[in-house]
Amino acid sequence: MQSAIGVGLIGTGYMGKCHALAWNGVKAVFGDGPRPVLVHLAEVNEELARQKADEFGFAKATGDWRDLIADPDVDVVSVTTPNAFHAEMAIAALEAGKHVWCEKPMAVALADAERMAAAAQASGKVAVLGYNYIQNPLIRQLGTILADGTIGTVNHVRLEMDEDFMADPEALFYWKSEASSGYGALDDFGVHPLSLLQVLFGPVTRVFAHLSKPYADRPTREGPRRAVETFDTASVLFEVGSDISGVMALNRSAWGRKGRIVLQIFGSKGSIVYDQERMNELQLYTASDRSTEQGFRTILAGPQHRPYDRFIPAPGHGLGFNDLKIIECHELLNAISGASARVIDFSTGLIIEQAVHAMFESHRRGGWVICG
Repeated sequence: MQSAIGVGLIGTGYMGKCHALAWNGVKAVFGDGPRPVLVHLAEVNEELARQKADEFGFAKATGDWRDLIADPDVDVVSVTTPNAFHAEMAIAALEAGKHVWCEKPMAVALADAERMAAAAQASGKVAVLGYNYIQNPLIRQLGTILADGTIGTVNHVRLEMDEDFMADPEALFYWKSEASSGYGALDDFGVHPLSLLQVLFGPVTRVFAHLSKPYADRPTREGPRRAVETFDTASVLFEVGSDISGVMALNRSAWGRKGRIVLQIFGSKGSIVYDQERMNELQLYTASDRSTEQGFRTILAGPQHRPYDRFIPAPGHGLGFNDLKIIECHELLNAISGASARVIDFSTGLIIEQAVHAMFESHRRGGWVICG
C-alpha cells in the first residue's frame, strides 16, 4: 500500500470545506491507509484559490481547475462545484488517470451521468459520490437489524427530506433556482434518501411523481423578480423490488426543518424510525414484546456501532455531519487500496440518477414510469 496520496480539491464552498476537513482528519481518526497530502486547490480565480489553500492547508492554488487535473502530484480529485460542472470535471480527472470523489448529484443531465459512469469504467480508477448519510454507524446498524429479520418482512417504506433554506419567498434568486442546476429538490437532495434506499433495499423499480413550485418567482440583486425554474417540492410513490411499496416527500422550503431526513420502515414483526436531525438515535419497535411493554425504544449511538469508536470511546456523545464525511473519505481510501468499501460508485450512482429522471418523466406524463 502506498504511504501517501496526493489530493486535489476543486471548489471551496460548503461541501469543499467538508472535503478539506475530511482529508485533514481521516488519518488521525482511522490511523491506517495512505496519508493524504494536500497538493492542489482550484477556485474561480487565483486570489480566492490562494486564500482557501492557506486556510485548508493545500500547497498549491490555481484559478483554472484544468491546471489541477494536469498536476502529476495529484492522485485523487475532490469535485465539490455546483451540479452543472460535475460531469466535465470528473470525466477530465478520470481521463487524466486520477481517482475521483464527486459530490452528489452526479450530473444535471442523465446523458452526462452515463458518460461519467462510462469514463470511470474505462479508466479503471475509483470514482465515488458524496453520499455521506449512508456512512452513519446507526444506518449500518439499521441494515443489520433488517438482515437479522428483527422486524420481519419489510412491506412499506416512507421517506421525507425537508429543509428551509428556500422557505422565504423573498430570499434572493440564486443558482439552485436555475434550470441549469437540475430539477430542484428531486435531484438536489432527494438523491440522499434514494441512497439510503439503495444500500438498504436495492434500486427503485417504478415511480409516480408530482413536482411543484411553492413560489413562482424570487427577487434578484438587480431588482426585478425572476421566475423560479426548478421545483422545490416533490411527492413520489415508488416500489422497491416487487414486494415493498413506498412514499417519498421532499421540500426545500419547509419552515422549521433544518436537515431532516426521516426514514420509516414497516415490517411484519415491527418498525424502525430514523431522523437525520437526531442522527445519533434510532427508534425500534418489535411486536414480540409483551403487550404491556410494547413501544418504540431508543437505540443511542455508541462505540459498539462501528466506526463510532474511532471518534469517541463513550456512548451518548454523538457524531456530526463532518464525521460522516471523514468516514466516507476512509471508505474511498479503502476502495483505492482494493479493500472492501461502503461507497456508492459511479455505476451505482447512475442507478440513482435513472430513478430521479424517471420521477421527472412521471411528473411530465402524469403516470407510473419504470426505472432504469
